[in-house]
Amino acid sequence: MADSALIDLRSDTVTRPGAAMREAMARAEVGDDVFREDPTVRRLEETVASLLGKQAALFVSSGTMGNQLSLLAQTRRGDEIIVGEGAHCAWYESGAASAISGVQAVVAGAGGMFGADDVARAIKPEADWYPRTSLVAIENTHNRAGGRVWPMRQVLEVAGFARSRGLVLHLDGARLWNASVALRLPVDELAAPFDSVSVCFSKGLGAPVGSAICGSSDLIAACRRLRKMLGGGMRQAGVLAAAALYALDHHRDRLAIDHDNARAIAQRMAGVRGAVVDVAAVETNIVMVDTPGVPAQAIVDRARERGVLVSAFGPERIRIVTHLDVEHTALRGGEILASVVAEMMGKR
Repeated sequence: MADSALIDLRSDTVTRPGAAMREAMARAEVGDDVFREDPTVRRLEETVASLLGKQAALFVSSGTMGNQLSLLAQTRRGDEIIVGEGAHCAWYESGAASAISGVQAVVAGAGGMFGADDVARAIKPEADWYPRTSLVAIENTHNRAGGRVWPMRQVLEVAGFARSRGLVLHLDGARLWNASVALRLPVDELAAPFDSVSVCFSKGLGAPVGSAICGSSDLIAACRRLRKMLGGGMRQAGVLAAAALYALDHHRDRLAIDHDNARAIAQRMAGVRGAVVDVAAVETNIVMVDTPGVPAQAIVDRARERGVLVSAFGPERIRIVTHLDVEHTALRGGEILASVVAEMMGKR
């Protein structure tokens, strides 16, 4: 089957810029961003900083770069950082935290979420033979937890305790836009407790490339230098920044449609005998389906034959992600997938 005919539910990173976004990119005014002379990049950075209520922002190539620059700028080699179970910065960034920043991660809580008590248990005592605990990272929404949203009360509890212990707070907000829509809270309120925040334009919002780090002016100045050191300095990057600006202006409010589609698919999959889906846990645009006794990869392969792409997210778990490119086809894809899962579960 031709790729153009497939219903792609693997990730919200697979979207392609539409005609209006491409037009915005083509018309973008550009300059050399390493010299801070690209007006479109500067406008994007000012816009994002304002949206998140921070002093400054830095355009970077990816969420991984955003997270890793934030860690590098705010830790020392040999430090330990506290993360949730399955955190992106520990699972999906090629070991960058240890390779680049020289830090190790300790897990607090379970299922991606944790509380102040979990942070307290994770902090190492002060002694020469222990690593220095220096930073707490929260991922909101949490990918491996199925796009779960952190309750604001819990964020404030963790942040308050972390501050009392002198710890830096980083927010991996790659899908913070989804959290904002789900909670019906502005992104600046969600970002307020944190020293650094990374947000993504190519997840959910549909831009082809890019993320941003937000924080104090001093932090962003440090991250700008480190970005250059790591080869992330871009020249006429305004064509990419224009896509991100278009996404911010046009694609944030529609995220609610993706959430509705994800819940509808979850409800359909929950009706398949043998499949396990926590429908109540589907808070944004990610659905996790467990298939006890049936290899996830076998389902992925069969679904592709039927015209639907999904990801294996464990030996017997598949992940389904809705996004703007499948706004009108996601439910049909879910129906096809449900029939595939029902067929294969019935053959166990």
